[in-house]
Amino acid sequence: MSRRSLVALFCAAVCTAACVSPTDYNQQVQKTRTYEQLDAQLKTELAGDQAQIEQLQNLVRLTLANGILFGEGAWELNDAGKAVLAKAAPALKSLSGQRIVVKGFTDNVPIGSELRQRIAGNVELSKARADAVAAFLAAQGVPRDLITTVGLGEASPVASNDTVAGRAKNRRVEIDVVEAPA
Repeated sequence: MSRRSLVALFCAAVCTAACVSPTDYNQQVQKTRTYEQLDAQLKTELAGDQAQIEQLQNLVRLTLANGILFGEGAWELNDAGKAVLAKAAPALKSLSGQRIVVKGFTDNVPIGSELRQRIAGNVELSKARADAVAAFLAAQGVPRDLITTVGLGEASPVASNDTVAGRAKNRRVEIDVVEAPA
């Protein structure tokens, strides 16, 4: 094969590999738009380390520190939590072709005896918190049929549970915006 043919073949391969389908392109644009809207709405919380937004390959993730949403051992949203979620809701209301997965997490410290009278353990506490976030978002106009919740308890820690600061990071709610199944 001549050098000229090899160069032409290489160029054709590069051009073909760089092409994306209109669907893939539109999904990427939607993820970027969602990320930018959440970033604009939550500037104060992002600066204060109470929230983090990530644009990953298949999703946009909003992580909220438990302390901004709930009191210790509680699953009812506090006023600060409601205010943060009210800021995020407009970006989530207008989603199309996507769904929202709200995931609750705790640290590995067992719940106290007083709380145990009302809730079985960390997994149930994390699920109750995810459900509270989902209910509030729905009350703000986010379509309820787009939202799924899951409580993961102490699974998937993001920091060591050996320190107070690490346990605080592990107590969180993640709101993932993902592509809806076809």
